[in-house]
Amino acid sequence: MNHDVIITCALTGAGDTASKSHLVPVTPKQIAAAAVEAAKAGATVVHCHVRDPQTGRFSRDVALYREVMERIREADVDIIVNLTAGMGGDLEIGPGETPLEFGAGTDLIGPLERLAHVEALLPEICTLDCGTLNFGDGNSIYVSTPAQLRAGAKRITELGVKAELEIFDTGHLWFAKQMIKEGLLDDPLFQLCLGIPWGAPADTTTMKAMVDNLPAGVTWAGFGIGRMQMPMAAQAVLLGGNVRVGLEDNLYLDKGVLASNGQLVERATEILSRLGARVLTPAEGRTKMNLSRR
Repeated sequence: MNHDVIITCALTGAGDTASKSHLVPVTPKQIAAAAVEAAKAGATVVHCHVRDPQTGRFSRDVALYREVMERIREADVDIIVNLTAGMGGDLEIGPGETPLEFGAGTDLIGPLERLAHVEALLPEICTLDCGTLNFGDGNSIYVSTPAQLRAGAKRITELGVKAELEIFDTGHLWFAKQMIKEGLLDDPLFQLCLGIPWGAPADTTTMKAMVDNLPAGVTWAGFGIGRMQMPMAAQAVLLGGNVRVGLEDNLYLDKGVLASNGQLVERATEILSRLGARVLTPAEGRTKMNLSRR
């Protein structure tokens, strides 16, 4: 069991959740306010996407990321900032016998362009989604090829940003370890992402199998989506890891009760404290993850 736990709060994500809960932050001001709320609730790290303020849809706009970062850094809280670098890998295959007629959900760019906001803003951590995945029941695929991942990993290391490797299935973990073996990554973090159709399921057996295959001594976290968010938070800590909660992964505090990011952090903190664990401050989290404060 891990008794000194990092809690990451994933604030908003990129999915169609803003239409399902008025508590999902959309504008840079709202996202930064959610980061401050999570920090005050006890989070160690906030994981940030941005959205188009007019439509609520996902965005890769560097100016929006800049505003979020500036607002967080100007706030009266300390929090470690983790920016997504997963945007730009969405491919919607055309229907039926017209697979090359890509759909409106396609947003496909190269590996270095996916890091434009990371290069401009130099957060303490950024994510690297470690493989291609069927995403949902339709024709959508998240694309991250081995060549793209090698290029992204190399650039993140050159920038001096800590990579958090997002592992959605066991093959992703296999390739993440290959990139470490090739010297492309320097002491990365690992995030086990469970329950996303059709990646690794959110259950004890799957999480333990993935944990058993992590490189020795790495700092890792795990999460489940929806109603499995809190069970997987507890499971991760019992297996020696850290946790992620937040509105990117789950909208509810209880059945039928919409949550805020701060409330989810508080719930996770309560569960962990009852297990005998404590949540690390951002300063303690930096020490554990070998980060230098920006």
